[in-house]
Parts: sequence; structure tokens; C-alpha cells
Amino acid sequence: MFTLLVGGAATAAGGDALRVGSKRFTESYILGEVLTQTANAQGKAEHRQGLGNTAIVLAALQAGSIDVYPEYMGTIDLEILKNASASSLDEMRAALKPMGLGVAVPLGFNNTYALAMRADSKDVASLSDLARQPGLKLGLSHEFIGRADGWPGLRQRYGLPHTPRGLDHGIAYEALAQRQVDLIDIYSTDAKIRQYGLRVLKDDLGYFPRYDAMLLYRLDAPQRFPTQWAAIARLEGRISAEQMIAMNAQVELEGKSFAAVAKNWLTPASAVQGPAQGPAQGPARLGLMAKMFDASLWTLTRQHVLLVLASVILACLVGIPLGIVAAFAPRLRQTVLALAGVLQTVPSLALLAILIPVLGMIGTVPALVALFVYALLPIVRNTCTGLLGVPQGLRTAAQALGLGRRATLIDVELPLALPVILAGIKTAAVMSVGTATIAAFIGAGGFGERITIGLALNDNDMLLAGAIPAALLALLTQGLFEAGERLIARRN
Repeated sequence: MFTLLVGGAATAAGGDALRVGSKRFTESYILGEVLTQTANAQGKAEHRQGLGNTAIVLAALQAGSIDVYPEYMGTIDLEILKNASASSLDEMRAALKPMGLGVAVPLGFNNTYALAMRADSKDVASLSDLARQPGLKLGLSHEFIGRADGWPGLRQRYGLPHTPRGLDHGIAYEALAQRQVDLIDIYSTDAKIRQYGLRVLKDDLGYFPRYDAMLLYRLDAPQRFPTQWAAIARLEGRISAEQMIAMNAQVELEGKSFAAVAKNWLTPASAVQGPAQGPAQGPARLGLMAKMFDASLWTLTRQHVLLVLASVILACLVGIPLGIVAAFAPRLRQTVLALAGVLQTVPSLALLAILIPVLGMIGTVPALVALFVYALLPIVRNTCTGLLGVPQGLRTAAQALGLGRRATLIDVELPLALPVILAGIKTAAVMSVGTATIAAFIGAGGFGERITIGLALNDNDMLLAGAIPAALLALLTQGLFEAGERLIARRN
């Protein structure tokens, strides 16, 4: 089982395919597909899509789990290198070299950060005006709130008194349209700026640097994949801002797939020539049932089930012995239970971000470790509780019959505690079905892959196409355990 799970990670770690990463927003998905399809024309390449924010994708790059991903000059300069002010491309390359990284192939467009409001907001035209409107509700992406080149520096530069609310970028436009917030952060190549008729606030103090789209890559990638890299290098300067806006629109407004949009742009006969004017030119969006039962369903189901099954088995192998120790060693009981409880409180994405550099990879293995950690507590706790609930008189009777301590545990105590232990395993398994959706954030697949795409596109049907199978799998898991519990009860 474990061999089946880690096989994908082992393949990714090999040198036979150029591994392209991307972040979890539309443009990055598309650019990742452009790079992957371009490289595939000259050799083997694979796309590890939607890996998360800058910190996670950078950790994957440094760990060697990916070889290249599309990034932006301002992000590299201020967020990754932590420079206080903008530096030249040569200075960035010199700073990245000790990290084993390089930056090259400017793609041809600048996708800067900006703040935008509804068109009916008449009193604010610039970021300086914003400082005089403390009552406005700001809904900013979580990454923008935490970035060195995002909200902290912007607030200081303009003296902004607001306390922003964290929103996923994919749902921010809808929140703005529904007047749940008054202002959001945007990318200047977002297709929805035109769709929602937003006013982009002028950066009158020149806070935001240029965010020219570039490639951040491992320095050994051009030597390991010379033909693929030569093809990718020919993309330099070929994507205009208008073309990028049009490609984003084809995905977000017309419902086309990332791969199809990238293929259209790479095919001269159907290349995007300018900004899309609306969704009328594209095909109708696929409905919920079509998205749920598409060709990826079996693959995602298999990945999800294997992740849950392997993590729960590992948690049982570790958790049941720990529960036995906690039950029969009172001095260690609180320590064991407290440790399992503390591990349970670590936020899932934070744990994944920590595991990537520790394990030196993305994909199945760190996802499996995270799921194992979250499955541990109910198994340890229920094993301990079940054993402590065995009547002392039965232990005494077993000893009177000549059973040793080990035989008493195996033949008397564990069978009597089994219903409680199984309840803990059931809880762990059902929880793992839901928690396994985070695996998609580091390229381990499962139903979470649809959920991450749905979040990026604010596509409720795609969200449900991932959430409904996960919920059904959780119900099936609970049903199987309850059937097993009834069978055990009848036998007893």
C-alpha cells in the first residue's frame, strides 16, 4: 500500500521529466500549462498545478520537487529576497544564486498588484483618497495581507487606518459585487476587472513595483533538460498583457480549461489576439454532473482512498501501542495524550508548508504524514479509554487462570476494549476523508484538486464536484465501520 502511494512522489523526484509548478490562481495555472505544453513538444514535462501560495511553491522549488514555475519580478525582489526596495535583474540573480535558483525568460507582460472598488464608489480615486475613508470594508487575499510587498508596506506608505478582512482571491470579486466588502486587491491582468466594471485606484505614491512575469527555476534545470528549456526560452516576450487578460477571461468567463486555453494560445491559427469582450464567444459551461463525472473521477477517487487508507493504517500501527502505554503507565498518560492533542492543533496548511523542506518533496509523502498526524489523537485516546474501562475483576480472573500480562492484554483486555477502539478508528477515518482534501495544495491529488480549482475560479460547480464525492466517501466510510461494529457485536 505504502509503495503504491509513494510511487507518484518517486516518479516526480526522478530526472526524466521537467516538473513545472504553479500557484493557486487562474493566471498561474494557465502559465504553468503554457510552460508544460511547450516543454512537452521537445521532451517530457509534467505540471504540478495549484500548489498554494509563494511560500509553498518556493519550498517545493528549493526542495527539488519542481524545476520551474512562473513568478513575478516584484514578488521575487520583495517577498522572496526580502529586499527593502526594488533591485535590478542582475542583483536579483546574484542574490538567488546561493539558493541554487535563477530567474530568466521575461514573458512580456506586467501583472502588478492594485486595489479596486465598485464603479459607484465616487469619493475614492487613488490610494491617498483611501486614507480619508476609514469606514470602508477591505477584503484582501490572505497572501496580500501577509506579504512584505502587500498590505503591511502599503498601510505604512499611505497611512491607512483600516483592518482588512482575509478573503480567497477567487471569491473576492463576488464579495465586492454583493457589497460584503468595499475594496479588494486585484492583479492588473484579471479578466473580471472589466466584467464587474471596477474602478482601479491610482497608486499615486508609486508603492507597487513592476511585477513582470518571469520564470523562477533551479539552476541545474537548463543542463538537465536542455531541449525542453530551449523551447521554453523561446517564450520570452511573447505574451502581452492583452493576451494574458484574454486567456484569463477564457477560463474565468467562458469556462474553458487551463490546458485548452494554453493550447489555443500556442497554436498560431487560434492564438489569442486581444482581450476578450465577454463570455458570449465561448462554449457553454459544463454543469455540475458533467464536472463530477468527468474522466478524472476514478483517478481522484483512487488517490483520495489510498491517502485515507494508508494514513489510518499508519495511525493505527502507532496510535494503538501509544494508547496501551497511556492506559498502563499513568505517569506517561498525560504526556502521550497531550502530545497527540498538540499535533492535532497544528493548522493543516502550516504543517504542509513545514513538511515540504523537512522531507525535501511535495506530493503524496508530506500529505500522508500530515494525515497520519491528524488521525493519531482519536485512536490513541479511544485505545486508552477502552482499556481503562475494562473491569478490574476480569483482569484478576485472568491472572487467577494463569494468564500472563501479555496474554491478558491480547486475549482479554483488547477484545473487550475493541468497540471503543474501533469507534476511535472510525472517527479518524471519517476525519481523514475530509482532511485529505488539503493534499491537492501540494500536488498529491484527491478530490481537493477540484476544490482548489473551484476556489481559484469562484466556480461553485467545480467546488461541489470535489466536495460531494468527498462527503459521499465519508458517509460510506462511516457506514462500513458501523456494519463492522454490528458484526462484532453479534459475534460477541
